[in-house]
Amino acid sequence: MADTVAAVLAWVIPAVVVFGVTALAIAVTAWAVRRARRSPLARASAEQAKSEAGAILVRLDDAVAELELDLALSGALYGGGAPASLRRARLTAQHVRDDAFEEYRAVSAPDVHPTDLRRRSAEIQRRAADALATISRARAEHDRWVSANVSAADQVASATERLAQLRGAMGDPVALVTDLSARFAEDEWKDAARAARAAITATADAERHLADAAMKAADPSKSALADLAAAERSLRAAEADARILEESHRLVTQAAQATPGEIEAAHTALRQAAVIREQLPPADAERLGDEVRGITAELARLEPGAAQHPTLTVDRVARLRDRLDLALGDARTTQQRLRGARTALPGTLAAARGAVAQAEAAVAHSAAGADARSRLASSQRELAQARQAPDPVAALDAARRALRDAEDAKALADYGRLGAP
Repeated sequence: MADTVAAVLAWVIPAVVVFGVTALAIAVTAWAVRRARRSPLARASAEQAKSEAGAILVRLDDAVAELELDLALSGALYGGGAPASLRRARLTAQHVRDDAFEEYRAVSAPDVHPTDLRRRSAEIQRRAADALATISRARAEHDRWVSANVSAADQVASATERLAQLRGAMGDPVALVTDLSARFAEDEWKDAARAARAAITATADAERHLADAAMKAADPSKSALADLAAAERSLRAAEADARILEESHRLVTQAAQATPGEIEAAHTALRQAAVIREQLPPADAERLGDEVRGITAELARLEPGAAQHPTLTVDRVARLRDRLDLALGDARTTQQRLRGARTALPGTLAAARGAVAQAEAAVAHSAAGADARSRLASSQRELAQARQAPDPVAALDAARRALRDAEDAKALADYGRLGAP
């Protein structure tokens, strides 16, 4: 019996040792692999993949913007006779771009595993590259159709007509800036002034390029294509700057009209908060009282300059209302929250619209990267939700998210412009 036990032990013990060592080696290997996947080198590699995805996503965003202008121009010039490939490519590319920006924003979170980040970044690159290829093919087909059906002289005439229409729609940019500068502080109209100068310069450039193109179109030995392309770029820049000018003027004048009402609504909200404070436990009442006094003081500092700084005032009042809501927390009833959201929503929407407009201008005039553009896309999406939400509380939350995302987008775009060569 003893011999049998000894024989079994002589077989079992080495087997246990071998299996134990093997299991330990497997565990150590698995731990090492997991650690390597989370190592600084793996993170750096994944961030590089994300950077490459961002770069191609920026190219796609620019291509979609160009394609939208191409499509509008094609419809205006050729009466819908051109191939439908541009329209199909735009729909496809827009869908891919919007989804890719959401995915890019998701993978930008700091807790995304490097392996997951690399995989999802590669998928963004693949989809964006496919969309860019679709755009390239559609443009080539459209260019072949234009070459076969439209002469250079016709293109010059059409572009000249567009220039005339643009100037008619713009009116006198200087007059708009003069109107703003006579009524408001410089920080309220400096973006409008910058857009006005850029629009005037771009229209002059377009006129010069079109004159050169007209001369070359009349000479069979010369090509007008380069001048036509330059004129088209100048026209597009002028159209974009004219939109910024018009939007800036509209936002400032609307803010000037809304400022008194927003200030009064803020005072009303503070009075309601004081009533709610009386119903709270002493400690909570003291905290809320400190916030109410601080917000009241901030509001008092804003009021003297409100007429000169309407957009700034509307923005600051919206932030004070946000701060008051945080201070109130769950102390209000559902009815009080609804009433507060209804009164805060118009000013917060106005502040969000202004912030999104500033972010759009900053992105348009800088070498903005994918981070700025993804934040801008998010702010535009949140602003649209805020406008459509039937519940004022949900609409207010969306407007506040739009405001924050737009600020981040502008800051990132401004940083990119400062860092541009």
